[in-house]
Amino acid sequence: MKIKLFLIFLSFQFLSFAQQRQLSSEAEISVLTVGPGTLLNDSFGHNAFRIKDNTLNIDLVFNYGVYDFKAPNFYLKFARGKLNYLMDADPYEDFYTIYARQDRTIQEQILNLAQNEKQQLFDFLLNNYKPENRYYLYDFFYDNCATKMRDVVEEALNQNVSFNNPDDFEGKTFRALIHDHVERNSWGGFGIDVALGSVIDKEASPYEHMYLPKYIHEFFGSASLKNNQPLVKESNIIYQKKSAIDTNNVLTSPLVIFGLLSLLIIVITYFDKKKVRRTKWLDLALFGFTGLIGVMLLLLWFATDHTATANNYNLLWAFPLNLIVIVQLFRKQVKNWFVKYLKFIVILLCLLTLHWIIGVQIYAIGLIPLLIALFIRYIYLIKYFKASSN
Repeated sequence: MKIKLFLIFLSFQFLSFAQQRQLSSEAEISVLTVGPGTLLNDSFGHNAFRIKDNTLNIDLVFNYGVYDFKAPNFYLKFARGKLNYLMDADPYEDFYTIYARQDRTIQEQILNLAQNEKQQLFDFLLNNYKPENRYYLYDFFYDNCATKMRDVVEEALNQNVSFNNPDDFEGKTFRALIHDHVERNSWGGFGIDVALGSVIDKEASPYEHMYLPKYIHEFFGSASLKNNQPLVKESNIIYQKKSAIDTNNVLTSPLVIFGLLSLLIIVITYFDKKKVRRTKWLDLALFGFTGLIGVMLLLLWFATDHTATANNYNLLWAFPLNLIVIVQLFRKQVKNWFVKYLKFIVILLCLLTLHWIIGVQIYAIGLIPLLIALFIRYIYLIKYFKASSN
């Protein structure tokens, strides 16, 4: 603890000293790109600026991806998309040690800047580090640790940089870019595909690809300055991960778990049909589960500032009104309108399938068995209630 406090003290000493001195001709400014980690929030990697000046004894990393856990109502603000992130500065040794211990590749791109441009960028970062400037409203796609690299360089260099498409660049949708980093048949991928709406199924522009650290590295590598010189003069791997990341267990994946649950639903429905009965607890569970998920998706869409949760057609299977009509399932004889309601949610499932086929929205593959089971159960309930009313 004392060592950590001492290092923090040193970093502030560096900053205080740097604010009083100009960078020397030996100074280098680089962009660091950290590879993916094992946790979901580490799956996309990380970016930061490194300022190194041996003459001034400075070696600092400026990082725009820090949570402020002391913020009032932290978790509520996080859920509502109103959480401010902050920019921090740490000794390079600390930064390197943290990610090397996590066995995450660290790449460095030294920027090809004139002395005045280095100073402009350094001054910009120092100004951002001031208490009144450190906070910014985080957005996963448009204002994160990666986009800050691009935006800061553009602003500090007065737009004196052009980001050219890397060799073999292939445009993708925002969702496809996520799937490049998070396995679709993982619980993280499942949650993302359920929570985020059709707005992320549009193709991202080349510029928008830079919301991911991987593309910051690629686009910086192909970027040029207005004098036609490359933006990056030297690239290095300063730490290479030693083991492959494999966090997926097929047996506990969404597709398997929902497949087993769906098989149970279908088997129960089969025996219900054979014995002309209705397993009430199953219907209560299905309507309660789909209704609750639907309410959560509605809140994410309309009660938060998250840009990616809008236009979410998962509501076609997770229908919020299921929570209201669930009272009908306690009755031996349901109202006539309830049968029409069941037909309506069957139509919604068909519409969802059409959406998926034509690409309006891509859904979680773990939902496939559940959607089939819901369709079969709803059809059975329609026939059952029709027969019981005769």
